[in-house]
Amino acid sequence: MQEVTASALLTNKVGLHARPSVKLTQLAKRFVSRVEVATSAAGPWTDAKSPVKIMRVKASQGEVLHFKACGEDASAAITALVDIVARKFDEE
Repeated sequence: MQEVTASALLTNKVGLHARPSVKLTQLAKRFVSRVEVATSAAGPWTDAKSPVKIMRVKASQGEVLHFKACGEDASAAITALVDIVARKFDEE
């Protein structure tokens, strides 16, 4: 299986709070690949399809989110996740 990784800087004012967490998990669920997120490239990794687990990440503005996906649509999943972070979760 293909594993793809990428990182994105959180630039939205409130970081990864409730609404962005939900948007991120909804987006991750569109893909069949396993998708994980972490605030460090070394982990710990969190299931990006679980809203409760994503809320526990508690990443703030200025932190880097690291994404890892494994599966047939891993590349598309990573591209979409990095893009939504770059767009500030369409909130600003």
